Amino acid sequence: MEQAASVNADPAQRSDSNCSKWRNWTGFWLLGLCNNFAYVVMLSAAHDILKKQGSANATSPTPSPLTAVLLADILPTLIIKLSAPCVIHKLPYGFRVLFCALMAATSFLLVSFSSAMWMSILGVIFASISAGLGELSFLSLTVYFSRDVLSAWGSGTGGAGVAGAFLYSGLTQVGLSPQVTLQIMLVVPFAMLISYFFLLAPPPTLPQWREKQYAAVVSEERQQLMDDSEEEEQGESTPGNRSSGPLTPKEKLHVIRGLMRFVFPLGLVYFAEYFINQGLMELLYFPNVFLSHAEQYRWSVNLTGLLGGAAYVNTFYFISKESEDRHREFAMAAASVGDSLGIALAGLAAFPVHRYFCSL
Repeated sequence: MEQAASVNADPAQRSDSNCSKWRNWTGFWLLGLCNNFAYVVMLSAAHDILKKQGSANATSPTPSPLTAVLLADILPTLIIKLSAPCVIHKLPYGFRVLFCALMAATSFLLVSFSSAMWMSILGVIFASISAGLGELSFLSLTVYFSRDVLSAWGSGTGGAGVAGAFLYSGLTQVGLSPQVTLQIMLVVPFAMLISYFFLLAPPPTLPQWREKQYAAVVSEERQQLMDDSEEEEQGESTPGNRSSGPLTPKEKLHVIRGLMRFVFPLGLVYFAEYFINQGLMELLYFPNVFLSHAEQYRWSVNLTGLLGGAAYVNTFYFISKESEDRHREFAMAAASVGDSLGIALAGLAAFPVHRYFCSL
């Protein structure tokens, strides 16, 4: 009789499972989109930010302000990615998401209402803090869900590179001012909160509002949700004291060495993309086309963003696929340094190059 009851319950259980998977996949896609949105918009708006402050114009760029915007957009993220993994587990996920949404909303307001360059740069820094902390948090969050949410997250972050630049370019091109466009973008932080608190269907083991020692629970929950039966069997055969304990420094170093073949190409792609956008494209202007100088710059960001987004999605897909279950959380967070490091190096390299060409 118990077996019959179980069989009768299967369709409903399968329906609930499919509904939860759909919610989680959509939720992580939206979180990836919202998390990187402010960061991308600040880069797309860089020319307009500087023009508003009188630091650049459509025909005579100054040697360094655009690169300053790039560094303000990436250095806080890079610092967070290098330091936060050691202590981020002490801050519950609910507080992290609220803080990220607050930082993103503040960045849009500061830049749209700024009356001085320092206010604009501060707004860009807030967007960088939001993106860096959010990326670490949401990549760590995936261990509570099935592995397919990793592809949703990667797709969403890649989509932000396209959607953010295209939306900003489109709204400004139809006649809206950059200030009004940035204020419209305030819907994005609210969408992040809705996606996390109402769309996701997290397991009860998730430490939402409290600090919790959850290493052993995470491994168990991940095995229950794993779609791949082979990975499930491997997880069950792993000794309990090994699967539940934190990674040792030696294990982390081993994981980092294995990630170099992913991190280096990803960093190289982002270095090339942002060096072109922030070091060279601002200096180029094609007078015999229907696009203005600012519009040419924004659409160049769109095109290079397509390449960068594709590289990001494929890199983290293969990392999630090839990493062991025990190492996956740390590997995803550690590899996220690759794109930020490439962008930071591009900003540093763009300074002397931009200066040189402006001095000719």
